Amino acid sequence: MKAGLPIGMAVGIALGVAFGLALNNLALGIGVGVAIGGGLGVASMGVTNAKKAKDGGDGGTFTSDASNSTGSDCGSDGGGGDGGGGGGGD
Repeated sequence: MKAGLPIGMAVGIALGVAFGLALNNLALGIGVGVAIGGGLGVASMGVTNAKKAKDGGDGGTFTSDASNSTGSDCGSDGGGGDGGGGGGGD
């Protein structure tokens, strides 16, 4: 399990509760804390994955090797269609 998200959520909620108590609006503080904690957690997971990818570990990221693609593999089917969109008749 990746520890980035739970730690980020805990820090965010703790900060949110502190701000909520200081501003006398606990519900708003918890909501803001969850939002901040989610952002912190996802950001820390991204940093962890980037470090793993840099070190050669399995960071869970997908990289494609486009060096062996040919010119005919550019999304065109090479068909002879006229491109007419058609439509209903009268």
